[in-house]
Amino acid sequence: MEKIEQRARSGTHILCLTYPTQGHINPLIQFCKRLASKGLRVTIISTKSFPSKLIQTQNGFLTVEHISDGFKDGETLNADSFIIRYKVSVSKSLAEFIEKQLSSEFPPKVLIYDSLAPWALDVARRFGIDGAPFFTQPWCVNVVYYHFCKGTFKVPLEEPTLKLPSMPPLRVNDLPSFLEGNGSFLSLRDLVVDQFSNIEEAKWILCNSFDKLEDELVKWVASKYPIFTTGPTIPSMYLDKRMENDKDYGMSFFNQNTDTCITWLDSRETSSVVYVSFGSIAALEKEQMEELAWGLKRSNCNFLWVVREKESGKLPENFSDETSAKGLVVSWCPQLEVLAHKSVGCFMTHCGWNSTLEALSLGVPMVAMPQFSDQTTNAKFIEDVWKVGVRVRVNEKGIVTREDIEVCIREVMEGEKSEELRKNSEKWKKLAKEAVDEGGSSDRNIEELAAKVVCN
Repeated sequence: MEKIEQRARSGTHILCLTYPTQGHINPLIQFCKRLASKGLRVTIISTKSFPSKLIQTQNGFLTVEHISDGFKDGETLNADSFIIRYKVSVSKSLAEFIEKQLSSEFPPKVLIYDSLAPWALDVARRFGIDGAPFFTQPWCVNVVYYHFCKGTFKVPLEEPTLKLPSMPPLRVNDLPSFLEGNGSFLSLRDLVVDQFSNIEEAKWILCNSFDKLEDELVKWVASKYPIFTTGPTIPSMYLDKRMENDKDYGMSFFNQNTDTCITWLDSRETSSVVYVSFGSIAALEKEQMEELAWGLKRSNCNFLWVVREKESGKLPENFSDETSAKGLVVSWCPQLEVLAHKSVGCFMTHCGWNSTLEALSLGVPMVAMPQFSDQTTNAKFIEDVWKVGVRVRVNEKGIVTREDIEVCIREVMEGEKSEELRKNSEKWKKLAKEAVDEGGSSDRNIEELAAKVVCN
């Protein structure tokens, strides 16, 4: 019976459609690795911007295939034009790809797609294939979008706080910023809300979180839909170590200063470094960049600060030279290695979900400095629900001052709350590992999903 099951799994083919940003591609790759480790054939479908290669896992294979996205090399578009062009072009090329796959040795049984592409479900069903959205953001953000889509509330809020089922009270600055729907946010608001436009038609719903992290929300969503919470989607080496050679995501749009960063961290004392990074997209205004720079200096802590090359011109003149004894500024770095390093005692972050989940999984307390999108909601949970960090406060000009930055860093590194924050961070680190380890909640969910696809 076991050999029959293995043959059935090895003949079961799943397609996974990515969305072309690093923050969405990386978690889906990691989920696909876990899925393939259950013995299934998994093909990642991406557009030409994704580096193609074969990724071997313990018990199966992941292959990467490209389809056309309709863009020319070097072409830049605004958000409205990009979203429309991507949907039209990829819908067409995805349909062509699936049609060819149906006549292959292993025709696909299910299409898993990034939740930002709900139209992919319609394409799959056209060929008699089931579809399942993969939400790269946590339930706490997805549920807010869901209620907004269903018309439960409007922005601006009618009351000072918003009360939703299984959620803490939310102020307007705790809500995902795209819900404001002003100017360029209008198309982005539609993009995130449309994730739920056909959610009732999906076979299953997948999410990059883990059950104990969002226990009440998971139960609330599960009472309405067939869900599988499958995270944290970070490389196995930093969690359960059950997947050989799974040490990184396998891709990055930036060149990493690995040796420089790790050598510098090796020279610092345990838990003495503030690691600062705002991800691959967020861009601070020049005034805010200067306040952050001087706030880091005022804290008198060691710091490793990632400033992308395009942003480096916003740094105060001679800042790197003036702070060379305490700080290191780099254009990019291997974030997982940095967060796992014994010298790092705090992560000052924009609260993108991948960064937040990495910090939770590696037990690093945070200074939350959200910029836009889901980051504001994540920051709310970092401070008030998971209690693993403090959140900066903006002044009447929308700026976080150097004084507040200094206070927040000191609070996490050495303040009255620091011991509690570290204790809570260690708790979530342990629970994150348990979730993906053998028999953990996410491991069981992925196993159950694999079994259901085989029998589908």
